[in-house]
Amino acid sequence: MTGAAEDARLLRQLRVADFLSREAKLLDEWRLEEWLALFTDDARYVVPGTDDPQADPSRSLVLVDDDRERLGWRVKRLLSGHAHREFPWSRTRRIVSNVLVEDSPPGRIFAGASFVVWRFRHRHADPFIGHADYDLVDDGAGLRIAAKRITIDQESLSPNGALSMIL
Repeated sequence: MTGAAEDARLLRQLRVADFLSREAKLLDEWRLEEWLALFTDDARYVVPGTDDPQADPSRSLVLVDDDRERLGWRVKRLLSGHAHREFPWSRTRRIVSNVLVEDSPPGRIFAGASFVVWRFRHRHADPFIGHADYDLVDDGAGLRIAAKRITIDQESLSPNGALSMIL
């Protein structure tokens, strides 16, 4: 790889890592409407079950399979106080690492990152550990999420019980 190509690759890597860190901050601060604005109009957000991390939502039951509209409903419900498992809101802290950017077609960036989300609620601390795959669109004004797929590494959600917040 030439010096210029390597510089461009590193710059793209840094840009994506910064974007994912900012996404994590929005979620930790429950700035969910701002987080939702990071998604394209045709976005998809998928969280397969812990029993089948490779599950295809068109053929298998998954924990979350939201298009942009359903994601908007989820955000609205979480912010309304009617999502009783998240009222008052859990405190969370996300650690995003091992960000890798793949070769991608122009205007798109395929990336992945490992994460740990600590949820603190009712004197309990529960970790959610996994990997996130992103299909990002570079629209010239910034990066936006066209697709996000979360793979939870735990074999079950216990003792966490339920996935009531956004990973």
